Amino acid sequence: MSNYKLPKVWQWQNENDSISGNRPTAGSRFEQTLPVGTAPFQLYSLGTPNGIKIPIMFEELKELGVAEVDYDLYKIDISQGDQFGSDFSAINPNGKIPALVDQSLQVNVFESGAILLYLAEKFGQLLPTELHARTETLNWLFWQVGAAPFVGGGFGHFFEYAPEPMEYPINRYTMETKRQLDLLDQTLANRAYIAGDNYSIADIAIWSWYGEIMLDRSYSGSAEFLSVEEYPHLMAWSQKIAERPAVKRGLAVTYQPID
Repeated sequence: MSNYKLPKVWQWQNENDSISGNRPTAGSRFEQTLPVGTAPFQLYSLGTPNGIKIPIMFEELKELGVAEVDYDLYKIDISQGDQFGSDFSAINPNGKIPALVDQSLQVNVFESGAILLYLAEKFGQLLPTELHARTETLNWLFWQVGAAPFVGGGFGHFFEYAPEPMEYPINRYTMETKRQLDLLDQTLANRAYIAGDNYSIADIAIWSWYGEIMLDRSYSGSAEFLSVEEYPHLMAWSQKIAERPAVKRGLAVTYQPID
């Protein structure tokens, strides 16, 4: 039984937190000069589920023969608070990775789903143009954007990062995570890819979270805890995506970005 008593007005108790810690305020915390290369795209990211999406997207575009998709990838170390620097905040005022600058048009793009959509529309790839197929792809892209916080900020946080095990949040977020895995498994029982017959940005977005969980690459021991063998169609899809050359290259470059 917790001794916590809900106050009438919440107050932040950790005013002396380090610069990398969470705070109830937004905005930059220190002056910063980010590196800027010569490639058309400048990507600032890290090897998190959201962070791996965009290098995979760039590598998939290269695989399709799309020109002018060279990119420089620079590490934003969120454990050190790099995301709260002035230059990064100018690209993404929300202070989250990944963030992209399209130097050809001087366009800043943030939020991983928005970046995937921006690149798909700019190059006319991995997003159908036919209304029904396009809508289905966007349905699943935005499903991932809305669903993943229950997995990362909910299940993942309380499973791996909370200071001590807590039954209520573990039960709550494990149930929701398994419901989402079951939804994906049922969907993939009748189609080759998330939105239909063709690989798309919906697959990139969803694999980066759920495929990595299925392959036990996210939270230590979570695949066993979640009994991922219960989802055979999702597992087959996860393994299929993992074998794509562009996915392998995207992961390799994400985990070894330029400092």
